[in-house]
Amino acid sequence: MPRIRRVLGLTELPTPSTLCKAFNRLDMAVWRVILTLSATLLPTSGVVGVDASEFDCCHASKHYTKRAELTIQQLKVTLLVDMKVNAILDLHVTTTRKHDSQIAPSLIKRNPESIDVLLGDKGYDDQKIRRLARQHEARPLIKHREFTPLHKAWNARLDADLYGQRSQSETVNSTLKRKYSAFIRSRRWWKQFRELTIACLIHNVDRSL
Repeated sequence: MPRIRRVLGLTELPTPSTLCKAFNRLDMAVWRVILTLSATLLPTSGVVGVDASEFDCCHASKHYTKRAELTIQQLKVTLLVDMKVNAILDLHVTTTRKHDSQIAPSLIKRNPESIDVLLGDKGYDDQKIRRLARQHEARPLIKHREFTPLHKAWNARLDADLYGQRSQSETVNSTLKRKYSAFIRSRRWWKQFRELTIACLIHNVDRSL
């Protein structure tokens, strides 16, 4: 890797153990700051979508795990994505089955300046999320679960063109899995969180190039 070594000013590559120790020393807060900085490389629009996906913690055959009666834990990853340039602004990772409506508030609170319009599917249909978005001067554009005719009427009044951009969130989730693997190779949970953050960081840098 001579070109990379020249950029970094290295005469030789460090040993793998050195890289692992350096990786362990960096807190998740540091990686979040770097992810935020990577998003500034792109001309974001303020129209932001939130969507969740699952990543397997082990590259194992589904057929094998079923035959061997093994349980492979999955991580639930929620991304906050700018719709114009598909930049990942923030992420939330959990090993539990926490509901989408419980995850979105933390993403909104961490990124109030980046959100002008918040797009979400029916999984984020919660008045607390709508109130929180409005408190931060953001417009919530989230579909209602249709329990009554009134909910159907509210959904019919949604800005279809603007809400249609929400599919970009799913596209970014799919891109991460196709380009950088849908499997997490780290064994410890705190390393798994960092691995996913680095994948998002690389996605933003790739988009900027």
